[in-house]
Amino acid sequence: MATLPVGTSPAREAAAAGRPAPVTPIGWARIVWRILGLALIAGISIPSHYLFQLLRLPSVWPRLFMTVAARLCGARVGIKGVPLKRDVFYIANHVSWVDILAISSASGTAFVAKAELASAPVVGTLARMNRTVFVEREDRLGVADQINRLRDALADNWSVTVFPEGTTTDGRSLLPFKTPMLKVLEPPPPGVMVQPVLLWYGGDTGYDIAWIGAESGRDNALRVLSRQGSFKVMVEFLEPFHPRDYPGRKAIAAESRRRIEAALISEVGAPLLPFRGHDWWGKDAALTSAPSVTDT
Repeated sequence: MATLPVGTSPAREAAAAGRPAPVTPIGWARIVWRILGLALIAGISIPSHYLFQLLRLPSVWPRLFMTVAARLCGARVGIKGVPLKRDVFYIANHVSWVDILAISSASGTAFVAKAELASAPVVGTLARMNRTVFVEREDRLGVADQINRLRDALADNWSVTVFPEGTTTDGRSLLPFKTPMLKVLEPPPPGVMVQPVLLWYGGDTGYDIAWIGAESGRDNALRVLSRQGSFKVMVEFLEPFHPRDYPGRKAIAAESRRRIEAALISEVGAPLLPFRGHDWWGKDAALTSAPSVTDT
């Protein structure tokens, strides 16, 4: 049966086995305290943001909310490298929903997210406030419209982040990069650069934070919010490149993945582990022979 690294918490083991992680009374107290804090900052940020919009003033509130929310959830965000401020397409690896808080805190970027998020209470409002571009991942016929929305976002000088793995991993693995959303770079909009981004939680923390296996979103959130103390997440902005130097979305995806993989290997200090998929617990479903880039 698959095993987890030494130091992995019992809560992580329960989650990996598909069982809701046990939460102690003190853990529930942390959850309540953190949710109240998130509600407070959301209650301040949302109306303040729309007031700034009415006054036609640049709004600092989305980034401020993400920064405070990350800290309330226990994340201590570090920045390595220099993020481009605008006209940039960030391509990042994906470990947890905490990634969104961390990258937004570090750069103020907008994101590409599942369309279902748009209708979620409060979360949908916060996502729209952060200029999220919503996409229907299963709507193959609507890809052209989704690409046009991404082009509009880049034309407005936004920075936009995509997670081309299409799902989360354990922090020490890297899945093949899916390329449909990179069609926005065929041809590249004028002046837009691509900047790969590595999210690194350090040590065994990635295993504890990662949203993988049969764990539900609710259970993962409760497990993260009930954690004692804080955890570090490093957002490393790698060297940007011009997409015209790597013609086609497959070449862009491959180069981005190559740079992220090299940076992740450097942090891990060892070859990356094969990610066995979200049904990996106790099963042999390793993706060791999977291609590094896919069209789906």
